[in-house]
Amino acid sequence: MLNYAVTFLIIALIAGILGFGVIAGTAASIAKILFMIFIVLFVVSLVRGKRA
Repeated sequence: MLNYAVTFLIIALIAGILGFGVIAGTAASIAKILFMIFIVLFVVSLVRGKRA
């Protein structure tokens, strides 16, 4: 699960860079939302991984 969270975090970062640099407003908004979701998933995965 941690691998998925890291993969999606990287995808969200790339989407964010493209959204903020090249593509206009809608893509940037979607990238912000995805970034926040994947940060939360990443933190949850880290916490769950340490318990196991």
